[in-house]
Amino acid sequence: MSKINLLLLCGGGSAEHDISLLSANYFETSLAKSEQFNVLRVVLDKFGQYQTAAGDDCELTNNREIRFRDESKAPWPVDYVIPCIHGYPGETGDIQSYFNLIQLPYFGCESEASSNCFNKITAKMWFSALGIPNTPYIFLNQYDDEAIAQTQAALEKWGSIFVKAASQGSSVGCYKVDDSSKVPGVLKDAFGYAPYVIVEKTIKARELEVAVYEYQGEVIATLPGEIICDSNTFYTFDEKYAKSSKARTDVVAQNVPTEISDQIRAYAIKAFKGMKLRHLSRIDFFLTADNEILLNEINTFPGSTPISMFPKMLQNHGHDFTQYLSLVINGQLASK
Repeated sequence: MSKINLLLLCGGGSAEHDISLLSANYFETSLAKSEQFNVLRVVLDKFGQYQTAAGDDCELTNNREIRFRDESKAPWPVDYVIPCIHGYPGETGDIQSYFNLIQLPYFGCESEASSNCFNKITAKMWFSALGIPNTPYIFLNQYDDEAIAQTQAALEKWGSIFVKAASQGSSVGCYKVDDSSKVPGVLKDAFGYAPYVIVEKTIKARELEVAVYEYQGEVIATLPGEIICDSNTFYTFDEKYAKSSKARTDVVAQNVPTEISDQIRAYAIKAFKGMKLRHLSRIDFFLTADNEILLNEINTFPGSTPISMFPKMLQNHGHDFTQYLSLVINGQLASK
């Protein structure tokens, strides 16, 4: 049986470019454990240029092949792509749209589902439409005096708020606000990251995460894990990824009643199916002191760095990541 030519595409143009490279390491190591794949790792840089891990300039063509600038090298035909790109253009649906156009099979959620989840406003509208509780919010479409007044009114009503750029990932353009005088500057910063901004009520709660993935025709939701931040902080970009981070993660959250855990997992599967997600996602929830469950966000291409939760939760559930990838890839190619 001939091997599958698998393009591992990483990097991207967002603030998460370097994190994407770390995640690609995990995928590459996992794929190397199988003899089914020829893997070519290609980095998409912040300027939209492609380069192999060996430093060769190249491009992905409409003919579903990698073509090298050095014309003495033969083009490399691509059977399948893993777009290991956090943020833009991997989780926004942009690159998936291109793969759809050239009919190139790929791993992960499709373009519309990716776009719907990445935009925090669209996502929350979907959560509500599906009957899944989520945090109270308002959304803003431009930076002006009215937006400032609306945000200050929300702060007065809720006591504390988060201001978030609507279409960014990993806490980029995300600010906790407790002082009304800070609102104009924070809004201006948030609108610098995206054309729309969401303002959410601050929820004092535990942060629980569920790995959701398709395995042999079934949608699996793992037991919730937990992010435990340092005191008086929230899970910022640095708290997620910096070596100095004091946040810790528990693969299985402690002291969560079974009925609460079961409800969280049911909501996660409902969101996965209702929003037409595919292959994998990490779905994050808040759990308040009185056991109120609120869906926070969906990550359609979860991180796979040494401290990331998704691969740990999948493994804890009893599944091998290499075997999981092989099943998805072979099943998808067989259906073509």
